[in-house]
Amino acid sequence: MTIINFLNYSEYMDADLKILEEKLTGLISLCNDLRNENAKLRLDLSTTQNDTAQLKANMAQASERIEALMESLP
Repeated sequence: MTIINFLNYSEYMDADLKILEEKLTGLISLCNDLRNENAKLRLDLSTTQNDTAQLKANMAQASERIEALMESLP
């Protein structure tokens, strides 16, 4: 009777391990997806920050030109 219980326990343990394996596989996949998304977002952020810096420089330049034009008006 003990051997039969052990075999049943082993089957349950195998099923539990299979479920755990599937959950870990899903978690690893999710982590990889999030890592890739994070890398893309970092690149997008860097690009946006560079664009913002360029736009600020353009606005400062335009502002200087407008001030120069205003000073040259009678």
